[in-house]
Amino acid sequence: MGSGVTVERDVRLRLPDGTVLVSDHYHPPGPGPFPTLLVRQPYGRAVATTVVYAQPVWFAAHGYRVVIQDVRGRGDSTGRFYPFRHEGPDGAATIEWLAGLPGSDGRVGMYGFSYQGLTQLLAAAERPAALRCIAPAQSAGDLHSGWFYHQGAYRLASGVGWALQMLRGDARKRRLRAASRALEEAVPQLTSLLAAAPVSRIACLTARGLPSYHRDWTRRREPGGWWARHDVSTRLDRIDVPALHLWGWFDTYLDGSEQLYQGLRRASGARQFLVAGPWTHIPWGRRAGDVDHGPEAVLDTDALLLRWFNHWLKDSGEFDGEPAVRSFALGENRWHRLRSWPGEPGGGKDGPPGHHWFLDSDGRANSNRGDGRLSEAAPDGPRPRDGFVHEPEVPVASPGPGGAPGPYLQDRQDSMNNVLAYTSPPLISAVRVAGRPRVRLHATSRTPSADLVAKLVRVLADGRSYNVCLGIARSTWLFGPGGLVPDRIQCWEFDLEPTHCVFAPGERLRLVVTGSAFPLYDRNPGSTVPPAEADSWDWVQNQQQVVHDAEHPSSLWLPPEPPPATAAATLRGPRP
Repeated sequence: MGSGVTVERDVRLRLPDGTVLVSDHYHPPGPGPFPTLLVRQPYGRAVATTVVYAQPVWFAAHGYRVVIQDVRGRGDSTGRFYPFRHEGPDGAATIEWLAGLPGSDGRVGMYGFSYQGLTQLLAAAERPAALRCIAPAQSAGDLHSGWFYHQGAYRLASGVGWALQMLRGDARKRRLRAASRALEEAVPQLTSLLAAAPVSRIACLTARGLPSYHRDWTRRREPGGWWARHDVSTRLDRIDVPALHLWGWFDTYLDGSEQLYQGLRRASGARQFLVAGPWTHIPWGRRAGDVDHGPEAVLDTDALLLRWFNHWLKDSGEFDGEPAVRSFALGENRWHRLRSWPGEPGGGKDGPPGHHWFLDSDGRANSNRGDGRLSEAAPDGPRPRDGFVHEPEVPVASPGPGGAPGPYLQDRQDSMNNVLAYTSPPLISAVRVAGRPRVRLHATSRTPSADLVAKLVRVLADGRSYNVCLGIARSTWLFGPGGLVPDRIQCWEFDLEPTHCVFAPGERLRLVVTGSAFPLYDRNPGSTVPPAEADSWDWVQNQQQVVHDAEHPSSLWLPPEPPPATAAATLRGPRP
């Protein structure tokens, strides 16, 4: 293997229920004993999360036993796979087994991103004694609100795309040739698949013999209960090992990552460190969407992980001077060492109250050519309303093509009359934003079910515009079933996803408001039929209005950048 590393393949662990979990073990040179790094994932252990991290042999060459395991029902492991369901007990059993193997020093750390982040969290909630630290990247603790749904709307592109990927593996494992062929044929037709309705009954994803998880995700629209049995949302207090969190500002699961971090800060006594960069889910580099974020965006995450594990598993002390938060500021394109992240306990309370901008227009805020304005002064009298039409048959597209996250040029998309655009004057001084922007929109809907989407946009001095972050609210989530009253002015107050962005002097802020972001999120049919069950017969055109007068001051709030880290703000002290 090079560097004296040897690999032991097809190592088997038999669980009490007869399930066999298969793993590859990479052994460092020398007699040991050594600490162990574990990755548990469902994509075939040869992949070994190397789409973003170094090969296992690299970590092994630095003095770690590295174990890559197929989770239950995937790869060569036996049993039936259902996402997340068995990862807690299976992970805990694996950790205790590894700690007792010859050559192990009894200490285990876990790493990995996305699904592999959940395998860490679920195992940690079981409290295996040998687990000393974790590094969940771009993941979530609450599957409902952080992975599959965002403020009531189903994350369509990621949900369908991931189901298509995972079910292909299930079809092969179960020798379902017809189902496998249908899924393979659907891959190049993903755009058509996302447009299929109803979402819960897409034929290739619900074929006979396949697991039911795609149907379950789309039909279980309420949080808690079923979802909590598959995640750690109600058990964060049981995760008592230090965690290194990694976010991407344009990651599919950014909302879930932020919720997880904040939840562990509140519930766990263990230390939480955060690194947030300008990345999508894959890859982690200087370019995302249509924007090059410069050379600083290229962070050596392998070296970061190595320092993390050396600190907790080898007592090196390498993280003693690390700030609680390292955050990459978009626009400025450089890293900041922060003493806290807004919203966490003690964070964001000592700084200024933030930046308030009020919506205004002369009644034609439609498109980026309209007269919509952002003003620092609240309206002081009657103002005309702005209206747009939401058509489920022709929904407004999400910022990126096909629902792809990332900062994309918005000039053409925001030139449509089915969006409202409110733009500030050129900034005289920089506006520094870190945290979750929030909107308060006084609005009406013609139909009893509706969505509002709010998109924060950075307009450069030359007029080009790029999306920064997005938020959506579904009326049933915000007001409850039946709580949206047609043609009544109601206050829609909701968060956008978090960001860290510096708007430079000469640039402008823009808030875009509309009724959909398809196929990033599923379309709202406008009727009382649940979105996942609706087809074109249930779609109803909707007229929506935004009100911004003295009595109904619609606004955008931008959270201020927190203070930088100081020596006193770094997290020092004894390690467990």
